[in-house]
Amino acid sequence: GHYISVDTSYEGEKAVLSSPELYTEEWSCVRLIYQIATTSETSPDPARLNLYLRQEGESFDRLLWSAKEPSDSWLIASLDLMNSTKKYKIVLEGEMRQDKSASVAVFEIKITPGYCIECDFEENHLCGFVNRWNPNVNWFVGGGNIRNSQSILPKDHTLNSELGHYMYVDSVYVKHFQEVAQLISPKTTAPMSGCLSFYYQLKQESSIVFTVYLRDTSGFYEEIWKTDSALSADWALAEVDFNAPYPMEVIFEVAFNSPKGGHVALDDISFSPVYCSNQTGTPFNPAVAGCNFEEDLCNFYQDHKDGPGWSRVKVKRNVYRTGDHTTGFGYYLLANTKFTSQPEYIGRLYGPTLPGNLQFCLRFYYALYGFFKMSGTLAVYIFEENHVVQEKIWSVLESPRGVWTQAEISFKKPMPCKVVFVSWCKSFWDCGLVALDDVSLSLGSCQAADLLLPNPGECTFEKDECVFTQKKRGRGIWHRRRGPTPTSYTGPKGDHTTGVGYYMYIEASNMVYGQRAYLVSKSLRGTSGKQCLTFFYHMYGAGTGLLSVYLKKEGDDEEIPLWRRTGEQSISWLRGLIEYESDRNYQIIFEAIRGMSMRSDTAIDDILFQAGPCLEVEEIQFSSGYPDSLNEIEY
Repeated sequence: GHYISVDTSYEGEKAVLSSPELYTEEWSCVRLIYQIATTSETSPDPARLNLYLRQEGESFDRLLWSAKEPSDSWLIASLDLMNSTKKYKIVLEGEMRQDKSASVAVFEIKITPGYCIECDFEENHLCGFVNRWNPNVNWFVGGGNIRNSQSILPKDHTLNSELGHYMYVDSVYVKHFQEVAQLISPKTTAPMSGCLSFYYQLKQESSIVFTVYLRDTSGFYEEIWKTDSALSADWALAEVDFNAPYPMEVIFEVAFNSPKGGHVALDDISFSPVYCSNQTGTPFNPAVAGCNFEEDLCNFYQDHKDGPGWSRVKVKRNVYRTGDHTTGFGYYLLANTKFTSQPEYIGRLYGPTLPGNLQFCLRFYYALYGFFKMSGTLAVYIFEENHVVQEKIWSVLESPRGVWTQAEISFKKPMPCKVVFVSWCKSFWDCGLVALDDVSLSLGSCQAADLLLPNPGECTFEKDECVFTQKKRGRGIWHRRRGPTPTSYTGPKGDHTTGVGYYMYIEASNMVYGQRAYLVSKSLRGTSGKQCLTFFYHMYGAGTGLLSVYLKKEGDDEEIPLWRRTGEQSISWLRGLIEYESDRNYQIIFEAIRGMSMRSDTAIDDILFQAGPCLEVEEIQFSSGYPDSLNEIEY
């Protein structure tokens, strides 16, 4: 047969292959047979093969999958495409990078309706299922009426004939007690829950254990099905509820106790998004356990016998007091306010009940003020539902004062449980303020979430400048920095993403009054319909100049102004929102102009492009600039 491979004579460029416009209303599976080969031992910058989804109405391609591991044989990748009403294209991209000897080739790409974990084993790629090789017992393909094949069954289940294929394990080769054969499905790449069903046959002379497990990316096994020891001479149907909110593999495992164990056969694995018991199961939605406290406490509550430990507060508009993390203008929670600073005081905030046996990642932002010793002033506990077991899973050590800092914690508990935020001060001299905002919960561990493919329209400046580049030409420069800026009384103390990460800013002491610095995006795809751009800006300092955002359409010379702020705004990061549209390809430009004095460090962070209109409106700050309202907090 034929395959296509990347032409290596174009150095440093990317080879891009785009599908025709596709449209699938039902769930489908993309299977890609590919190979990356290289003769160099280890390359610091190896060749890559990337697969993107280009959806109608989106300015950015979404990276679905990427591979860089070299191999000496063809490999198969299986990717779930969720049902969608939008038209889309699949885009394959080959990057040679620095490796001169590499080759990137694709043999076949196939989009079929159905889920990637479904298989009837009739095709030679076996839908991407793999046998974990064992010297003695393994899963083999059976059937197909080949005279010398190990055809242990007269007929398969799919075609009900001797021509059909199935998978089987035989105990003939067992050498040791409890040898195990594993058949591993492709990893799920989209959240799914419902009913997994398959047909199996079991012939046994002594005990066989046939088990089905789920395995997550951290290697944790969960048993979901096991044979009862009844014999099944004919194909028997097994059905089991299946829940994969994050990437999982399904493992079919057979363990024999002796060479006279018999055999197990498997065929027609299928999946339906409705649970087996015909309930349309509602999978747990982790959003119910998050809150930005803008409207109320969401599903969080306090125990009244503790007294009102946490209050929802908002800072009165002024330059000098830090606002909330969500927008800079909104509400957050504050514990140990002046009303409650008695020694031994404890404030507890309870979250909603979470189901057991799921892996969670909890993220939140906290800021501490006025503590003499910080450690232990804020802690997170897990209460198991019987309220007997309380486990401390996190507590604050040191953190920059008055900076919104992100914490993230992974946990998994067998029983239903609650997350509890506890703030306490041991003695009167230790009582400061503890602030909490933007609590969010997601399924899967935090490490797995970090490995997930990045959101293409988001830039946090943690690794690099993403789609943005400098336009220098005798102008000022945007610097990427972490921590406070060098000049006092201007610029942020930390970034907006985590409090200890990176942001972009202009260093006013290296620029002259009125000098401009440009940060320009690469050319973005034009779409019909509205787009929403969100970003955070920091304009603190008596001499602060201007920050503007422009839209430049391809083929136009003029830049259309979309947004502008002048002068000192706040000591907080504030959220900017811009709604715009462009049917031609376009660029977004951030322009900062240095103000009157050195105290003019302007910064930006956490830029996010989203398709569709903005769902909120931006608040505008009017500050008198007088510190007469320095200590006012609105309750």
